[in-house]
Amino acid sequence: MRPSGLKIAAVLLLGILAISFGSILVRLALAASGDRSLAFSLVMSAGRMALAALLLAPGWGRPLEDRAGLPWAVGAGVFLALHFAFWITSLSYTSVAASTALVTTNPIWITLLGWLFFREKPSFFTLLGVGVALLGGLLIGLGDAEGSGGANPLLGDALAVLGAWAASLYLLLGREAQRRGLSLLDYVRVAYTAAALLLLPLPYLFGGGYGGYPWPVYLYLLLMALLPQLVGHTSFNWATRHIPPVLVTLAILFEPVGASFLAYLLFGELPGVKVLLGALVLLLGVALAVVGGRR
Repeated sequence: MRPSGLKIAAVLLLGILAISFGSILVRLALAASGDRSLAFSLVMSAGRMALAALLLAPGWGRPLEDRAGLPWAVGAGVFLALHFAFWITSLSYTSVAASTALVTTNPIWITLLGWLFFREKPSFFTLLGVGVALLGGLLIGLGDAEGSGGANPLLGDALAVLGAWAASLYLLLGREAQRRGLSLLDYVRVAYTAAALLLLPLPYLFGGGYGGYPWPVYLYLLLMALLPQLVGHTSFNWATRHIPPVLVTLAILFEPVGASFLAYLLFGELPGVKVLLGALVLLLGVALAVVGGRR
């Protein structure tokens, strides 16, 4: 039975609020560690996934209700790990503005993949909404970090696009895993564990490790696992079971708006004109896509 539109909207709102804390917690962890290396960025992403998987570990005591969706869940976890690896690595080579703008292009890829592989033909309003919302996300990214550079922008941009592709496949495979019989909890347990197992060795490849940081770093990692991962990502995974994934990814584009608001409350950072304009454009895009999705 499909949940009401009000319930779906409430779950998405909860997920947006939870993932909006992600960048705040990353900033706090960076300040506490004093380490801005690539290895520490991978420590944060791997630690977030590993702690989330551990928090879900007690559920492994009971058998899966249906194993038909298991390969899809493992595949989703692989692409979730690739998303984090590609996107975080891209930040070492290109600007934050370029990286975040490109990695949020996943509504385009989900629309195209859903059309090609699942015969979900998008409406004109959905396509228009995707384009307008992406323009809003680009304006937000440019407003947040205008003028920043990178060591190898072309490589960084390519990695960010690969991160967007991986995130798109993660959402699509996750929906299929649930459609093929896995409950939401079984799905996220398998996907998050698979992602954690792939990510955990990566910091060592770049000369890093998991020990020796001040205790607040580990507290922030735990909060990353609880809020943006378990609450945020799980909310979106639940939503993909009931509405088209492209609408879920459009909702995720509200993350820069929520993060900017929290940064203003906690750090006194007032968004610039481009950020505010981008937020309005993004809202318009989401509204158009929702109209298109209903039609």
